[in-house]
Amino acid sequence: MTGLVHAEVTEQPLDVAAHEDMVGHDSAGAVVSFAGVVRDHDGGRSVTRLTYEGHPDASVILRKVAAEIADSEGVTAVAVSHRVGDLAIGDAALVAVVAGPHRAPVFAACAKLVDDVKAQLPIWKHQHFTDGTDEWVNCP
Repeated sequence: MTGLVHAEVTEQPLDVAAHEDMVGHDSAGAVVSFAGVVRDHDGGRSVTRLTYEGHPDASVILRKVAAEIADSEGVTAVAVSHRVGDLAIGDAALVAVVAGPHRAPVFAACAKLVDDVKAQLPIWKHQHFTDGTDEWVNCP
């Protein structure tokens, strides 16, 4: 098994273990997972929920970013998903999993995958606060 296994923008809940299963293989001595989870605060303000909205090309861009990581030295498989729609506190918004024979390149690749997704993916976050206010984050 090599390469990009899964890249998806979805409204469905994300499961880290399911992503780990997608990249698991006998040659994978290292599987590194990251879950970006909705927290209950931001900038000293209490958050009640988030809504993510994505550009229609978000899935295409996510596959491109993930494929670049999958082609990295020491990486045998990549699975990544970003959720859109309404998310509650504790929900996973981003799950990224990278597998390979050895831990150092896999840790580095997973960190780069998360950074590249956050930098390139046209998905915008709408935060809702306990005081009734809201704000958009990462919007041009």
